[in-house]
Amino acid sequence: MKKIYLHVAAMLLSIAAAHGQNTMQDTSSYRSRKLKLEEVNFVSAYYSQDGNHSAVTGGIGTEKLTDFANTFDLQLSRYSRNGRKNNYTFELGIDHYSSASSDKIDPATLSSASSADTRIYPSLDWTRTNEKTGNSFGFTASYSGEYDYQSIGGAFHLSRLSKDKNTQFDWRVQAFLDTWTVILPVELRAGNREHEGSSPRNSFSSSISLSQVISQRLQGELVLEPAYQHGLLATRYQRNYFTDGSVQAETLPSDRYKLPVALRLNYFLADRFILRTFYRYYMDSWGIRAHTAELETPVKLSPFFSVSPFYRYSQQSGARYFAPYGQHQNGERYFTSDYDLSGLNSSFFGAGIRIVPPKGVLGWQRLNALELRYGHYLRSNGLASNIVSLNLKFK
Repeated sequence: MKKIYLHVAAMLLSIAAAHGQNTMQDTSSYRSRKLKLEEVNFVSAYYSQDGNHSAVTGGIGTEKLTDFANTFDLQLSRYSRNGRKNNYTFELGIDHYSSASSDKIDPATLSSASSADTRIYPSLDWTRTNEKTGNSFGFTASYSGEYDYQSIGGAFHLSRLSKDKNTQFDWRVQAFLDTWTVILPVELRAGNREHEGSSPRNSFSSSISLSQVISQRLQGELVLEPAYQHGLLATRYQRNYFTDGSVQAETLPSDRYKLPVALRLNYFLADRFILRTFYRYYMDSWGIRAHTAELETPVKLSPFFSVSPFYRYSQQSGARYFAPYGQHQNGERYFTSDYDLSGLNSSFFGAGIRIVPPKGVLGWQRLNALELRYGHYLRSNGLASNIVSLNLKFK
């Protein structure tokens, strides 16, 4: 099901045949117009979590969940007649998860359809680049589907570089048109119907960033990401218990505005050390205010091997509609016991290793990079999780 408390990103691998055609020659600079395979990536990640504040059962109960995610990423390119470079990126992701808390939607079943699910999410991106100026623009189309959720997405992106290549402006605008299958807790259903029809949810967002080379060692980036959602924003199979003992399905406003503002600073201490810092402030129309700070320090132990320890700390205030189990008051218009929307502090820390040998990983020339990362996540409300990811790059 769509409601999973994780952001397991994955990308990756596949291989396609290059098909070319004869071209006219440019007397000044000839570029082959054959389709060229640039690189192939494969990312595989395993995520597990546990806790005792499941929103499905009103803010109490197991949050045990596992997710196995794999993404294949294929990047191709070719030059047009006027010498512009066209990049084509095809990505196919497949996630499979099992959730003990989701299985409590209907506790009477030994194992319901909600206890496990598979999500498939392909996407295709086309980007045209002027290599003389560094400017580019492109479009992305995407789809995501699982048991109770379907999503169609589209995006436009634009990048502009200054003449000295020290300043870069990036803009991206995207929309996701989603459809939920409305599922209620078993005790709140009318008759024996598992589904209550479907409901739309549309999300619109933009990302505006300005990157600047401040000095030979220092680079900075400012990012603004306004977003708006409309439709069914509540997860209707999540219960909410009131002070009089009654229970209702989660109910939230049909509109939500979000405004994250972030700043990145990367400082190159020496040839072997980099300090990557990140800060983000987040606010939304539901009353959440959050601060996130992160530090990552890649250390190059050799020209071909590096280690990257990292630490991220987040603090947020709760949404005005949140209350723990059994503490909602009758007469409230909106209510949730989802601890993702509560006030909390969290830490995420771990490390990654990256290997880029000149003769390829394990002597395989085409496998030119391997990265392995591990992270441990802790919340002040008791949720804990682990994620291990493997990234292979083929060129």
